[in-house]
Amino acid sequence: MRYISTRGQAPSLSFEEAMLSGLARDGGLYVPEAIPQMSPEDIRALQGLSYEETAFRVMRPFVGDTFDDATFRDLIDRAYADFGHNARAPLKQLAPNHFLLELFHGPTLAFKDFAMQLIGQMFEHVLTRNGNRVTIVGATSGDTGSAAIEAFRGLEAVDVFILYPHGLVSEVQRRQMTTPAEANVHALAIDGHFDDAQARLKDMFNDFDFRDRVRLAGVNSINWARVLAQVVYYFTAAASLGAPDRKVSFTVPTGNFGDIFAGYVAKRMGLPIDRLVVATNQNDILHRCLTSGDYTKGEVVPSISPSMDIQVSSNFERALFYAYGQDGAAVAQLMDELKAGGFSVSQGALQALREDFASGRVSEEETSAMIRQAHATMGELLCPHSAIGVKVAEDKRDPAVPMVTLATAHPAKFPDAVEAASQIRPPLPKRMEDLYDRPERLTRVANDLKALETLIEERIAP
Repeated sequence: MRYISTRGQAPSLSFEEAMLSGLARDGGLYVPEAIPQMSPEDIRALQGLSYEETAFRVMRPFVGDTFDDATFRDLIDRAYADFGHNARAPLKQLAPNHFLLELFHGPTLAFKDFAMQLIGQMFEHVLTRNGNRVTIVGATSGDTGSAAIEAFRGLEAVDVFILYPHGLVSEVQRRQMTTPAEANVHALAIDGHFDDAQARLKDMFNDFDFRDRVRLAGVNSINWARVLAQVVYYFTAAASLGAPDRKVSFTVPTGNFGDIFAGYVAKRMGLPIDRLVVATNQNDILHRCLTSGDYTKGEVVPSISPSMDIQVSSNFERALFYAYGQDGAAVAQLMDELKAGGFSVSQGALQALREDFASGRVSEEETSAMIRQAHATMGELLCPHSAIGVKVAEDKRDPAVPMVTLATAHPAKFPDAVEAASQIRPPLPKRMEDLYDRPERLTRVANDLKALETLIEERIAP
């Protein structure tokens, strides 16, 4: 299995190389040269299996010879051993033919744990085997950072630096990043929005001298291994609802497009997905693009769903790569236009996108109303992001086709917003109940590439 860049100019890599590299040297994102297929019989055989066994069967064709079967099974088992639910990603019925996929039972209470816990295990195994050390730098709108720090803290072979927008994440999200005491993890509060943090991260990857000096690696959703790990729960959910003998639709609250792109990969593998529905908040560049073809950056407007406060959705580049017939030069041209403010998707590519994706937008008022409604009529207390997904799903779903909405975070990660909407303050799980008492450790930094690179080089272990 080889991996190629969405911009067509970087050399192809193995799974191990693509995982450790993160971003391609031409600025593109890695995708598999060919997407492995699962037959209806293969999918039917997943029914009733454990999450871990399903994960092994779905991901095994993608990893090539990076791991032997026994090692890969062991890494998967260790990744999910500390999840708080035996099903790992349980389904809960909300209404007739509408189901909630609970992705918040991991150690940091967000869907990012499914990928990050596994990546942590894979990185540590590969680096130890090769006798190497890397510097991981990530940008987060809230959940990726805490999941990365949880996955990599205390590991010998990595230093971890997480950039998050100062004052624009929830207190729980911030404390999950700033309270770990291990010396190899660093929380950096950058002045600006998530898009600024993400832009500086890409600048670091494109500064090849710095990238090579510190052996830079990335664990944002630009990393293919992140997307791959998220493909699994589409299969577990669909198999539980009767796939491959029954089509299933999914609604995904998303800002950076990685979680729903994983659903696209599952569909390309053969999973009978009827519709993939993008749910956005008021920062609705994805909804605007899918409805009009216009992908123009606007101002980020802070919301009660901060993990979706994004105007540049990195993983959308992967979807564009397939919509443009895997034309790397066309994608590179669009990304150049994006630097100047935005681009228009060609009619043919827009039609291709609409064949796979629908979308909906939810206002702040509608988000709060959905939190109240879901608690009153569905018996479910939702985080704001999950509420956006449920609202769009209710508006878009076909009653004849099961709809699965991805619940991307535990409501206790956003207690102020949930309490304001429902008059109920969701408690943290028992294992985290002392979070507000733990001392914090963070560094505030300017939105400046050179200052960030200097700080990182000063702090990495010799």
